[in-house]
Amino acid sequence: MPQEIEVWYLIPALRRELAKVLIGEYGMSQKKVSEMFMITESAVSQYLKSKRGYELRFPKTGLEEIRKTAEKISSGEGEANNLLYMLCVKFRGTEHVCDFHRKQDKSLPKNCDLCC
Repeated sequence: MPQEIEVWYLIPALRRELAKVLIGEYGMSQKKVSEMFMITESAVSQYLKSKRGYELRFPKTGLEEIRKTAEKISSGEGEANNLLYMLCVKFRGTEHVCDFHRKQDKSLPKNCDLCC
C-alpha cells in the first residue's frame, strides 16, 4: 500500500535528509532537530548514521527540494512537521517513489496508479 511506503520509507528518508542539512549546513544541534520533529535524539543520531531511513534515496532534484524545506525550517518560515508533511505530498506519486514501491511489491503492475 502506498501509505505503508510513505510511513515506513518516505518519512524516515525525508527526516534523514532534513536532519543532515539542518545539522550540517545550518549548525543545529541533534537536540534541536529532535525537538522540532518531535522525535528522540537517538532517532536523529540514527538518521545521521543512516541506520534509519536509508532504504530510499533521492535524486538530485529531490535533494534540492529537501534543501529548500530545510532552509524554510531554519529560518522559521514554518513548523518542521508541517513542512515535512508538505514534502511528503510533493513526493507522493512521483516516479522515484513509485519505482521504489514497485521494488518493494513485485505484484504491482507497471502502469500502477495507486498513489496518484
